[in-house]
Amino acid sequence: MQLWRRITLEYSVEWPILKEKWKFLLFGLIFQYLHGLAARAVHYLHRPGPVLQDIGFRLLPELGADKAYISETLFSFMFFSFVLWTLHPFILTSKRIYTVLVWYRCLAILVVSQILRIASFMATQLPGPNYHCREGSKMASLPHPKNVSEVLFLNFPYGVVYGCGDLIFSSHMIFTLVFVLTYQKYGSKRWIKQLAWSLAVILSFLIVASRKHYSVDVVVAWYTVNLVAFFVDKQLHDAEVSDRSLNGGSPILPSTTKDKDGQTKEELHKLMNGTNAEISSDWRQRMPANGKVLDDGSPKFGGANLSDIVLNGS
Repeated sequence: MQLWRRITLEYSVEWPILKEKWKFLLFGLIFQYLHGLAARAVHYLHRPGPVLQDIGFRLLPELGADKAYISETLFSFMFFSFVLWTLHPFILTSKRIYTVLVWYRCLAILVVSQILRIASFMATQLPGPNYHCREGSKMASLPHPKNVSEVLFLNFPYGVVYGCGDLIFSSHMIFTLVFVLTYQKYGSKRWIKQLAWSLAVILSFLIVASRKHYSVDVVVAWYTVNLVAFFVDKQLHDAEVSDRSLNGGSPILPSTTKDKDGQTKEELHKLMNGTNAEISSDWRQRMPANGKVLDDGSPKFGGANLSDIVLNGS
């Protein structure tokens, strides 16, 4: 019963934000399909050839096709762990984020990174290093599609798992770094942050050792996603997610933006978070219409303080 109450209360807080951001969130989800469609299209263009020289292939032992599941297992663990963390405001009493705004930011970084990725692997098709993409494999090249549905439905899930040609840069690392960077910014547990970065590094090595990508695909992902995240943080001020605890914290939306009733969104979210004390304090500071406000917060009328007026009876 208490859990259901938390869910409903959080829903009442998140729903107004969702109504404001739903268009971009929907676009971000649709773009994941478009990204898959581009990866499917480049598979038709892929031509197998000799595996390129790669320093990562020289330094890291080859895991083999039968151990490809190791990197996928680690990625799945990080993916679902992050999803669960973003939903914790609906379950836990300590609420540090707004679920809608966290995914708003994540999808913004994902979309920009995936646009750059599509432009990269469409511009140059490298011979795939994965086992099913090498010379002699029937899956290395795709025949012309028999119908439109074969392309539009991506031959799911077979076509997604056994794709070729979409190399620069690694999609697995895009998602991983977006999730790690987001928790680094908004998470509260230091040991989880350290673990997340460590797992991201381990996953990078596993991807190369599994021969799913060249080393350059992973390296480019590391600096591209970080630069995109930096750009998004500078541009999407609306997506700033601050500490939601009742002990204080900055507003999650700019205080200069007003809603239809003229009330600032800062005040609106303070009301939703229960920080009425901050609002009442702010109201007292704005109360004197014809005077000034001193550093200690007391109003000043003309040349005298309000405290002097009261003490002197004038």
